[in-house]
Amino acid sequence: MVGKFERRKDTMQELTESGVNTVGHIATIITGAVRDITREIGGFVTDAIEMREAAAKARADENLPDTGEIESA
Repeated sequence: MVGKFERRKDTMQELTESGVNTVGHIATIITGAVRDITREIGGFVTDAIEMREAAAKARADENLPDTGEIESA
């Protein structure tokens, strides 16, 4: 027969293990979310840089003399 002390010890052990597992799962979820957010922000910044460069190229192209020729891409 299991004594009162051992039952309490087993209960505390199970609660501790369960709590640690839960915290680990939550940490994994948060880590994944932070990774995904960082990736999205990085993609947004890359798009902004590309748009800025395209706008600068368009402004530079407007200052070129018009020779009447069609540019090839």
